[in-house]
Amino acid sequence: MEAKAYLKPKEATAKTSGNPDPGGKHRRSFTRLLRHREMMMALGSGVMMLIGWIAGQWALPGWFSTGMYIAAYGLGGFTKARDGVATLLREKDLDVNLLMIAAAAGAAAIGYWNEGAMLIFIFALSGALESYASEQSKKDISALAALRPEVAVKIEDGVRREVRVEELEVGDLLLIRPDEVIPADGVIQNGDSYVNQASITGESVPVRKGRGDEVYAGTLNEDGALYVTVGSPAEGTLFAKIIRLVEQAEKETPKTQQFIKRLEGTYAKTVLAVTAALLLLSPVLLGWPWEQSFYKSMVFLVVASPCALVSSVMPVMLSAMSRSARRGVLFKAAASMDRLAGIKVAAFDKTGTLTLGNPVVTEMITLEGWDRTEVLAAAAAIEQWSRHPLARAVLAEAKKENLELPAAEDIQQLPGRGIQARIGGRTWIIEKANEQDLLFPDQLRGVIQGLTEQGNTVSTISCNGSYAAILGIRDEIRPEAREAISRLHRLGIKTIMLTGDRKVTADFIAAAAGIDEVYGDLLPEEKLERVKELGQRIGQVAMIGDGVNDAPALATASVGIAMGEGGSGAALDVADIVLMNGKLDKLADTMELAARARRVVMQNLIFAGSVILLLVTSNFIQDIPLPLGVIGHEGSTILVILNGLRLLR
Repeated sequence: MEAKAYLKPKEATAKTSGNPDPGGKHRRSFTRLLRHREMMMALGSGVMMLIGWIAGQWALPGWFSTGMYIAAYGLGGFTKARDGVATLLREKDLDVNLLMIAAAAGAAAIGYWNEGAMLIFIFALSGALESYASEQSKKDISALAALRPEVAVKIEDGVRREVRVEELEVGDLLLIRPDEVIPADGVIQNGDSYVNQASITGESVPVRKGRGDEVYAGTLNEDGALYVTVGSPAEGTLFAKIIRLVEQAEKETPKTQQFIKRLEGTYAKTVLAVTAALLLLSPVLLGWPWEQSFYKSMVFLVVASPCALVSSVMPVMLSAMSRSARRGVLFKAAASMDRLAGIKVAAFDKTGTLTLGNPVVTEMITLEGWDRTEVLAAAAAIEQWSRHPLARAVLAEAKKENLELPAAEDIQQLPGRGIQARIGGRTWIIEKANEQDLLFPDQLRGVIQGLTEQGNTVSTISCNGSYAAILGIRDEIRPEAREAISRLHRLGIKTIMLTGDRKVTADFIAAAAGIDEVYGDLLPEEKLERVKELGQRIGQVAMIGDGVNDAPALATASVGIAMGEGGSGAALDVADIVLMNGKLDKLADTMELAARARRVVMQNLIFAGSVILLLVTSNFIQDIPLPLGVIGHEGSTILVILNGLRLLR
């Protein structure tokens, strides 16, 4: 009998392909960064500033040096000026972008072109890096949409015809052939098959479905034809809900960003108001000459500009992100680093996250009179024609023991039970164990129950009607999972499991890993609601998952963390952080680094704010020279940047 060639769904491909060239990927990312439009303009601004400074040192014509500085202003300041004007016109509000441009223009107005150009360059460089990181963090749901078929086979008056999924109506009868993705939610009217529901429930093992059972759009029909009555239109399917939930979660603006935005506008308005008051009122109230008032106003505008404050955050976050990247943890946005420092709850998916996602044979108990090698070889000979995950586990066990497989004939699927075949004139059957079966030996019922309670899927192997062996197959816990959970506990973080798998399986894995709370039998939207509930009850939540079904929870959590090795494309796109090597032991390291980064940011903000306050006060109390003000301002900027760069080590 020839082995059937099966098409692999995209989800399975994503889980096995890995990353063959991680170094090349990082090089491509760096190249994309250099080619980023804002980055090119910022670097061009720095080059023009340097040329202008050299021209001044070499006593070249003044117009040449001034021209270079003007070019530096234009290249580095254009995007920021445009964004600032857009904010002013659209939101009727001032932001730091306009304040920085005004400060640089003020420096130029009193002849300090280089200082103004340096302000522009540093601010433009920081903005370019932030813009690039932000673009990388856009959550693309194309991987979700790609799993949904475009057409379905509709049966009408006994005639089959292909129609677009969008045209389906409630009550339509569909034919779903083997290896086809189910196009709509519905109920099976006829047929029997294994359905891979990993994209919806996260279950590691396909579920046997028959007449009267419900099926979901986006799941894979594996080995039998199904006739399904449509239960909801395309836009009402569970799969469509997942996509909408992700989109909705992506549009939510974090409260931290809203606070920073409000603070930025208030700061800019205050500085500009004080500058205007100093410029216009000091000649009247203080009797200063116009030249002195203008000079002090420009000094104030320069020293009060928030360059050091801006640099207090991004260099720290980018340094921490770079360090994490070297350790195999990718941050898509700097804001995720700050949010990670405040996490109180870590919620884990089970399959592929806490477990390896590859079921293995944990127990094989042969009954008296049977040889283990013979039974395992016969089971593998039959299962090699199946693509069920449990079958792959049996084959892997036989391969590990280097067994030679006998020839299997008359292979038949047993709907709802298992598979059978003839080997050497004897009939072998592999089927799901049922401890309630009256033919089962009493002494084995307890063994089956024990294996089940340990999270195993239990199967029996029989020959010519006599039981030969019992198989226990389980998705094994990751070897580093328990230590990773223990370290999170030491950091004061509560751990939760959210899974679509059976509660009994989830309880066993949770106990083995040391998880605090377990929630099983969850659909994707229920995972999302549970994440929201945890956030309200305990605090900020980090969701760690790897599948399409985890996407809504990943998107709505305070921080979404995806498993890069074996994770689905949708999970990777939606997540804020990606564990590129899929190792859970990096979680605690990353959270500790995030907490350290937050402390460094606070140090920088306090220092930068103190310097600005000192310079502003000095400008009012006595005549502080502009060069000294620029040195103090730029010096504080350099110091906070160097303080942030310490995190690279």
